[in-house]
Amino acid sequence: MSPSPPRFRPRARSKPSRLPNPSLRALAALAFVAGLFAAQGAAAQPGSLERGHDLLQSHCARCHAIGRTGASPNPASPAFRDLHLRYPIDDLAEALAEGIIVGHPQMPEFRFRADDVDSILRYLKSIQTRPPTEH
Repeated sequence: MSPSPPRFRPRARSKPSRLPNPSLRALAALAFVAGLFAAQGAAAQPGSLERGHDLLQSHCARCHAIGRTGASPNPASPAFRDLHLRYPIDDLAEALAEGIIVGHPQMPEFRFRADDVDSILRYLKSIQTRPPTEH
């Protein structure tokens, strides 16, 4: 007679661990939700300087200087740090939201969402060669 195979015995299921105190459960849930928001916050937040910079980098830096220093790659394109010499920065909000249309063929039309407009304006204000004057 051959030895019989060992019997398989399923392990007893353990009860899921539970936090005994409702306050601890609420705190754990809050920490979980905060972690989710923090993970989403790794991307540039709407209304942030970083988001404004990123938008200008991806849409405008091909022709314009978008920082506090440096020349514009296209000499006919103004450096964004000097825009306050041409326009009050806040006056650009409508054009950014409804579409910037200019008469030269190199510049495409851009339309930005309201939260992106806020980010762009915050960034532009932060790089001006002198603080813009309020009109």
